Amino acid sequence: MQTAVVEASQIAALAPKLQTNGALVVMPATDEAMAKKAMQLAAARADAPGLLLVVMDQERMGLVKVHNLVFKHSDSPWYGYIAQDAFAGRHWLSQALDAVQKANASLIGFNDGKWQGQIAAFGLAKRAWVRSVYEGDFFFAGYQSHYADVELTLIAREQAQYAYDPNAVMVEVDWDKDRASVNVADKSLYKTRAQSGFAGRVQNQQLRELFS
Repeated sequence: MQTAVVEASQIAALAPKLQTNGALVVMPATDEAMAKKAMQLAAARADAPGLLLVVMDQERMGLVKVHNLVFKHSDSPWYGYIAQDAFAGRHWLSQALDAVQKANASLIGFNDGKWQGQIAAFGLAKRAWVRSVYEGDFFFAGYQSHYADVELTLIAREQAQYAYDPNAVMVEVDWDKDRASVNVADKSLYKTRAQSGFAGRVQNQQLRELFS
């Protein structure tokens, strides 16, 4: 798997180069040393072709804006999202690709050691399917840093397009995670959007009430 480290401000200019016939996996980052260590391990353990792109967010755009920017200026059949604190299990990418294609699904959640497959906190999505969800964005653009992955997962579950394989491991290594708070504005937006079924995309009441 190939790797690259770029600045978020360079994405539009790099557009012709942000292409791969495999999976494009994007890692927004603010700590370059941490991100490079995570990138090197993930690339070595991918067992599948593609491009792992670390995007340094020096301007603090936020991960949702970074992903939407890269998604618009890149091309690949699969688009993945992980973080700078991600620890890759062996064959994480090949396992995920095999599982999502066998399930004939469009989004797979990695085993992140926290959600047991309920949501794709780290995930891999079929680009063509995502384009049909948000008309060009990867995540709903109203979020800043939280709940965008939850909404996308619930839409995939509503459409029977979600898969999970516990053997596709990408663990979040955040020692302070359980003491950290979520973005208040994102939480409020999520609750509001859940009430409307995320603009009518999720009709299942049980799904709409998850994480609200």
